[in-house]
Amino acid sequence: MTPYWAEKNVENERRQQGRRSKYAGERFENMISGSCDYYRGQNIADIEKTPEPMKPLKPYGERRRGQYIAIFVKKAQNDYKGILNGGRCIAFEAKHTDADKIEASAVSDRQAELLENYEKMGASCFVLVSFKFEQFYRIPWSVWRDMKDIYGHKHLKRREISQYEIGLNHLGTLEFLKKTKGGTQNADEGTK
Repeated sequence: MTPYWAEKNVENERRQQGRRSKYAGERFENMISGSCDYYRGQNIADIEKTPEPMKPLKPYGERRRGQYIAIFVKKAQNDYKGILNGGRCIAFEAKHTDADKIEASAVSDRQAELLENYEKMGASCFVLVSFKFEQFYRIPWSVWRDMKDIYGHKHLKRREISQYEIGLNHLGTLEFLKKTKGGTQNADEGTK
C-alpha cells in the first residue's frame, strides 16, 4: 500500500468513527430526552436539552429545506438544565463511551466551569454516563471533578463507580432522578 492510500484509509476510518460517535451520542441524548419527558409528565422535574447557540451563515442548498451552514457563537454549555419539583436547579452533562473507561477530558473546561458555578449556587450537578448502552451511571459533579484524588487517575472504570449505577424502568426511562444502586441520594432530594 502506498503512503497516499494508507493516509486515505486512516482518514476514512476516522470519518467512520466520527459517524459512529455522533450516532451514539444522539441515541443517548434521545434516551435522556425521553426520560426528561417522563419526569415532566410526572411533575417531578422540567429538564431540557440546552441548544447550542449558533448563527446561520447561509442556506445549505435549495434542495434541502431547513438546513443551513452555521457557526457556534458561544462556548459549549451544559447538555441539560432544568428545575426539580420543589425549586432546586439541575444541570448535567451527558457522555457516552464504547470504551471500558471514560476520560475526565470528556467534560470540557468550559462545561466544568459551568457545572462548578451551578453547584456552588445550590444546583444538583452531575455527569450522566453510558457505557456501551449496557450500563448507566449518574456521577456527582464533585466525584467527577475530584476523580484524580479519589481514584488516582483521570478516568473512571465501571467497577470503580458501581455505587453510582442507575437503571432503566419498565418504560425504558433512565432513572437518573432516583436513588442509585449504591443507595446514595440523587438529584430528586425533596421531590415526590
